[in-house]
Amino acid sequence: MSHSAPLIHTPDGTIAAITKALGSNLVSIEEANGEVAVHIHRDTLVECMIKLRDECAYQQLMEMAGVDWPDRDPRFEVVYCLLSLTKNHRIRVHLATNEDHPVPSVTGIWPVAGWLEREVFDMYGVLFSGNSDLRRILTDYGFSGHPQRKDFPLSGYVELRYSEEEKRVKYEPVQLAQDFRNFDFLSPWEGADYDLPGDEKTGEVPAAPTGADKSASKEAVKRTARKPKATGDKA
Repeated sequence: MSHSAPLIHTPDGTIAAITKALGSNLVSIEEANGEVAVHIHRDTLVECMIKLRDECAYQQLMEMAGVDWPDRDPRFEVVYCLLSLTKNHRIRVHLATNEDHPVPSVTGIWPVAGWLEREVFDMYGVLFSGNSDLRRILTDYGFSGHPQRKDFPLSGYVELRYSEEEKRVKYEPVQLAQDFRNFDFLSPWEGADYDLPGDEKTGEVPAAPTGADKSASKEAVKRTARKPKATGDKA
């Protein structure tokens, strides 16, 4: 029985061809889970990409991504996903960098990289030399920080709201609307020792009241019956 998922297969000789084409510019190359990862030096990026396009037939840049390794130096990794139309095969190209050393832009090879480099810059703060329009693309004007960094707070630094008093949109430091709640983390198999909303829908009959409970219940009914009902009282 055939499977609906496509078969992932690396064409024979791919790793050898890439190794030969990149030469000393290659840091390492490995294949895992049907995917080939090519690690190169940052400063040789443009040269390597041209060789991968012209000599190894990886014609299209499909995607770019950033990776943050806070405890590593260099901290960031930029990943390029290339597609070969003639071989129907994809590879990943990796390079390491940090926020002080710009990565060469590949917009001269693939103009679409302009948008992708802007996204990595916006989310991680990685600079790209040679990109003529390196502006933020996903966050707002004046945004502080880079949201995909692992040390960026989940609540952000500032929040945007409309001020009715000033009749304008303004930025303010983040303020939580409510305090953190304390949640009950008891095992669901053991259950809590109190009634939860909705328990009455289970249809379970409550335990029969004891003699003292019966007397207290009758007295409560009498008090309720003697109390005159005023307009607006709940039924």
